[in-house]
Amino acid sequence: MNIDTLRASDNKHFWHPYTDQVTFEAEPYTCIERAEGVYLYTADGRKLYDGIASWWAVALGHSHPKIIAALTEQAGILQHSIVGNMSHPKAVELAERLATIAPGDLNHCYFAADGSSATEAALKMAVQYWAYQGRPKKTRFVGLDEGYHGDTLGAIGVGYVSWFHEPYAALVKPALRGPSPFAPCDSGSPEEEAASDTAFAVMERLVASHADEIAALILEPLCQGAAGIRIYPPSYLKKIRRLCDEHDVLLIADEIAVGFGRTGSTFACDQAGIVPDILCLGKALTAGYLPMSVAIASSRIFDAFRRPDTKPRIFFDGHTYCGNPITSAVALAALDVMVEAGIPESCGERFKQLAAGMERISALPGVAYQKSLGLIGMFAISEEAGGAATARVISIKANELGLFVRPLGDVLYLWPPLTSTEKELAAMLDMLLESTERVIAKA
Repeated sequence: MNIDTLRASDNKHFWHPYTDQVTFEAEPYTCIERAEGVYLYTADGRKLYDGIASWWAVALGHSHPKIIAALTEQAGILQHSIVGNMSHPKAVELAERLATIAPGDLNHCYFAADGSSATEAALKMAVQYWAYQGRPKKTRFVGLDEGYHGDTLGAIGVGYVSWFHEPYAALVKPALRGPSPFAPCDSGSPEEEAASDTAFAVMERLVASHADEIAALILEPLCQGAAGIRIYPPSYLKKIRRLCDEHDVLLIADEIAVGFGRTGSTFACDQAGIVPDILCLGKALTAGYLPMSVAIASSRIFDAFRRPDTKPRIFFDGHTYCGNPITSAVALAALDVMVEAGIPESCGERFKQLAAGMERISALPGVAYQKSLGLIGMFAISEEAGGAATARVISIKANELGLFVRPLGDVLYLWPPLTSTEKELAAMLDMLLESTERVIAKA
């Protein structure tokens, strides 16, 4: 198909996620035909930098030969295998590898298909755990305002982003919610830590007053992604871990988006020196090549399902592709590549480079504030400069210049592959700066 035929068929038949169809049909059309490294190649012959790692997942760049080789080899050996009451070698090997690198005593891996299903599994684990402790009233959850944990109904209940999920409000069981520790100010400013302290004080009272009914507290460590790249200090996580311990509440860390080196450490929780009771991972787990996620539970939780009882203690959750052989092989290859590349330690200079680039952009008129964390950098467009509408125009201009980015409301951000070179990252930053300059100058 030529580009016009593709677009006509797309508009007629393809229902896109998180997309205003009317706007999509009116704006310039981007259709990715192939990709390699940090580059996307469109169906009409253009070359774009992938500034968001293809929805935060392609951590090691596109078409990595070692990952493609693992995928191809496993596809010729074993394509699918049930893992209820049986196993296959790749899933066992992957579970062992993940248990080895996960913090603390997170030793038991429950595989799922995507972030939402890992979240759902973690929530179920928490409720069933407390039932086995003789505390069946502990069935509620606590989350953060504007937290995001997926789009299935249980995940929406604990991660309700109003501008995403308002149509489904009547269908979900809402979690208790504490204020976000995020502050709309530059990284490292005194206001940032003060906002975190204030948010924790409210959360502390909330948990204390409902502890007898709370099964778990769930959050995105260090960065609330879908809410607009809301980066907050590690000190908040330390206080939350202590709070959960004091009130017999499990802690679920949703690192679906930020795990595997993205924040500057292997896991975001590492920066606070804490160990959650359940750690959810995905996206970069397979380098974004295939859908796979995992909920890694502590021995404390797993052992509660192994004690003798009058009835079998079965975890009643499962997915057709749970621990799939091909996705397991791809995940193992991705972990090998990360080790060989020395991620995240080898990314140190690029972390600094991205932070400096965000500071440079924040000096432009119309930019309200900026933050950076590892290889995540964001800035917000002020209301006076047009907010979300201007951010959208900037993303279109960046596309014209050769950079693919996707705004979140009034926020623009870079979330490039961790394998981006300094030269490639410099080019992305220059294009984002230029597109912002051009659009704001006309505003």
